[in-house]
Amino acid sequence: MYDVENDKFKEECGVFGIYSAKDKLDVASLTYYGLYALQHRGQESAGITISDGESLSCTKGMGLVSEVFNEKVLEPMKGISAIGHVRYSTTGSSNIMNAQPLLSEFKLGAISIGHNGNLVNTDVIRELLEDAGCIFHTSTDSEVILNLISRSAKKGVERAVVEAIEAIKGAYAVVILTKDKLIGVRDPNGIRPLCIGKLNDSYILASESCALDAVQADFVRDVNPGEIVIIDENGIKSINVAEKTKCETCAFEYIYFARPDSVMDEINVYSSRVRAGMQLYKESPVEADIVIGVPDSGIAAAEGFSIASGIPYKMGLIKNKYIGRTFISPSQDLREKAVSVKMNVLKVNVEGKRVVLIDDSIVRGTTSRKLVELLRRAGATEVHFKVASPMVKFPCYFGIDISSRDELIGAYKTAEQVNEHISADSIGYLSIDGFLESLKADKGFCLGCFRGVYPLSAPIGASKDRLNKC
Repeated sequence: MYDVENDKFKEECGVFGIYSAKDKLDVASLTYYGLYALQHRGQESAGITISDGESLSCTKGMGLVSEVFNEKVLEPMKGISAIGHVRYSTTGSSNIMNAQPLLSEFKLGAISIGHNGNLVNTDVIRELLEDAGCIFHTSTDSEVILNLISRSAKKGVERAVVEAIEAIKGAYAVVILTKDKLIGVRDPNGIRPLCIGKLNDSYILASESCALDAVQADFVRDVNPGEIVIIDENGIKSINVAEKTKCETCAFEYIYFARPDSVMDEINVYSSRVRAGMQLYKESPVEADIVIGVPDSGIAAAEGFSIASGIPYKMGLIKNKYIGRTFISPSQDLREKAVSVKMNVLKVNVEGKRVVLIDDSIVRGTTSRKLVELLRRAGATEVHFKVASPMVKFPCYFGIDISSRDELIGAYKTAEQVNEHISADSIGYLSIDGFLESLKADKGFCLGCFRGVYPLSAPIGASKDRLNKC
C-alpha cells in the first residue's frame, strides 16, 4: 500500500503465531506483544484467534493493536495456541469484514488464517470456487486460501493445506490455526518473510525476528521458500511443497519495511542499511558539512554515508511521533503543509551548513521536495539529496498497492529531472549493483520495482502500467 501522507510504501501486513500446549503460556498476551512489535507492518486492523484445544475464538477490530486489545479483552482469552495479524489493505478494502485473522467452520473443524502478501491467481480460483458453490464473505484473497483448504477437508488438515498451497501463486507468508495445530507457510520465492522462534518448549512463527525479541523467544531459523511448517503436541515438522525454489525476498523489506532490529534471511537489516549508505557515498560523493537522515528508515543509511565520507552525522530532522494513522490531510495542498507538522528541522544544526540529506527511497517526490524546502528555510546553504535505494520505476503486485506507474516519479523522470522537481542542489541514487553489494548475501531478491522483471508473472487482466490489486 502507498501512503500519500508520508510519500512511502506501506508495510503490507504482519503475522504472528504461538503453540504452547506443554508450557501453557499466556498465548493471548504473548501474541499481543508480538503484534505490537509488528505494528509498523499494519495499522488499519488487528486481530487474535485463540485455540483452547477444542474450539477457536477470534477477537479483532479496526485500529492499532493497543486500541483493539487491553487487559480486559485479553484476560478471558485462554488457550494453548494463537495466531495474530496486523493489516494494511492490499487486496480487499479497509473494513472490519476484511480484518484478520479470518475464522470459519468447515467439515474439517474450525480453521483460522492470517496472511501477509498477495496472490496473483485469486480471481481465477475465486470464480472456480464460486461456481462450485462456495460463498465468500470478504473481498480478501486470504479467504480464497481458507476455502481451498476446506475443499480437501476429508483428507486431513495437513494434506488440505498442501493441496491449497499447490493451487495458489503469489507472494505470501501465512499462519493457520486449527484446534490442535499451528501451521506456517512461505511462498516458493520467499518474497514475504516468516521466521521460527522458540520460548521454552513453545514454538513461535512471526513475520520478523523483532517480534521474537519482544516476547524473549530465541530465533531458530527462517521458514524456507516453499516450506510448510506444522507445529503440534509432537513438536515441529516440515513439508516442502515446491521442488524448485529460489529465495527472492522483497528488496523493500531491507530498504524500508522491516524494523532495523530484525534479521531476515540471515541479513541484519540495520547493518545492510548502514552498508547501503557507505556504498551510496562511493557512488555519489559530495562535499558537505553535515549528513542528516530522514527519520526513521533513512538514519542508518545516513550513518553509513557519514562513516564512508568522514562528514559528521548530525540530527537534522525531528519527527513528531504522536501523529499516527488518524492524522488527516484531505487535499494535496494540506498534505504538503502537513510535512511541517510531522517533521521539523533542528535549525541549530543546519543553519549555514552544506547538508547531505539521506532518505531510503523516493516514490512521488512530494515529501522530498518539501523537506528540501524546510532545510533551506532553516538556513541550509546547500541541500544534496541522496537516496539509499535504486530508483523505483515499476509497480508491484506482491503486496504494495500501486495502481499506476504515474504514481512513481522515477517512472517518467530521469534523476536530473527528479532533482529539478525537488529543488535540491544535487541528487544521487544507489545503483542496483550497489544495493545488492550492501546486502552481502548469496541469494536472490525481488527487484521488480526497480527493473520491471518479477519472480512471477502479473495477474490475468493486469498490466505493469495499471494494476488494481496488490
